[in-house]
Amino acid sequence: MSGAQTRATGDAFAAAAAADAFGDALAPSDARPGVLPSQFLHRAIAAGWIDAGDYAIPGSSVQPASLDLRLGEVAYRIRCSFLPDRDTVEHKVKGFIIDELDLRRDGAVLETNRPYLIPLIERLSLPEGVRGRTNPKSSTGRLDVFTRVITDHSYRFDEIAPGYHGGLYLEVVPLSFTIRVRQGLALNQLRLLSGRASLSDGELRALQARRPVLLRSGTPVPEADFATANGLFLSLDLRGDADGRVGYRAKSYAPLLELSQTDAFRPDDFWEPVHREEGDRIVLAPERFYLLLSDESVVVPPDLAAEMTAYDPTSGELRTHYAGFFDPGFGYDAEGSLQGSRAALEVRAHDVPFMIEHRQRVCKLTFEHMMAPPDKLYGRDIGSNYQGQVETLGKHFKRARPPTAAASAPVVDTGDQPGLFP
Repeated sequence: MSGAQTRATGDAFAAAAAADAFGDALAPSDARPGVLPSQFLHRAIAAGWIDAGDYAIPGSSVQPASLDLRLGEVAYRIRCSFLPDRDTVEHKVKGFIIDELDLRRDGAVLETNRPYLIPLIERLSLPEGVRGRTNPKSSTGRLDVFTRVITDHSYRFDEIAPGYHGGLYLEVVPLSFTIRVRQGLALNQLRLLSGRASLSDGELRALQARRPVLLRSGTPVPEADFATANGLFLSLDLRGDADGRVGYRAKSYAPLLELSQTDAFRPDDFWEPVHREEGDRIVLAPERFYLLLSDESVVVPPDLAAEMTAYDPTSGELRTHYAGFFDPGFGYDAEGSLQGSRAALEVRAHDVPFMIEHRQRVCKLTFEHMMAPPDKLYGRDIGSNYQGQVETLGKHFKRARPPTAAASAPVVDTGDQPGLFP
């Protein structure tokens, strides 16, 4: 049997196993490889694949192709990061705990450059043939909060083995800002997948020719600029606005940032603007955190999902993009009035100053098939924060308003709280 035939057989087996696990919840036509959409995630919760014990899982936690994962009631300050390998996380972490913080009520302060481990509210009981993958939420990455999920008996971060039964633990390291978090806050998201879901480079090129997923100024990018290598490359916009501003750099020694509040903090207290140099370039200071925008706009149609790779060693001594999930509907509009959305890129140079130029390729986007189109799309369907974005700052910061608009009080983000209690 050829390698392609083996993969196809494995995909069919995995999809059939997922369908069997759902029982009557999935029609035969649903049994195909891909990412589980929102309506199937609701069924997975009802079937007990995802459980929150005494806490309910609110409908607001279910996104078009992912589920928000919520912080539990305690955070452990640990002296180092680790992987459990053949052990459980609960047993192995005991040798690394320095302090225990209570996340209930007012929450706790997490200091910069210190690792914390937080048991999550949600637990998994996955059937064979269904695996998971986790990634920071977009707002988490834009705050330079490094997070990754750890599971029992695993030697990899953010990858959840098929058939996994057990708890989920989130490693959290604030890198630029001191933050306050509390129980029920969602910093990460989970995707469930069955079979081989990713599109090949050939499939990406065929897709771009048929219904473009990468645009520039409202038109498909030229074929010469459509660069692929196990994914689709994105480049930087370093021309910026009329004043030459291309993004922001995190300030040192900023005030405390309360992650449960949105539209609450003055950008100037946390960020300084970054302007281009002559030649449409900037020089990144080592170990400083930058928020920039992609030059291209991305369209994720309803039958696909996408994910940004965090680091590509071929593009230089820098890391780009913590927040990886792009839900179906990102940059998409059935009526055609929205012609893609640009991607916010979180960038950091390491060791030495690093020069980057306009349209330099710095990160990669991979596309995956959905098992079925979701019953709700990113954007107006779910009140998404970053559809059609032209600004890189996250939802926690005050947005510019017209002079006639009345000032409003900070908004407390309680979207996760209804599910905290049975």
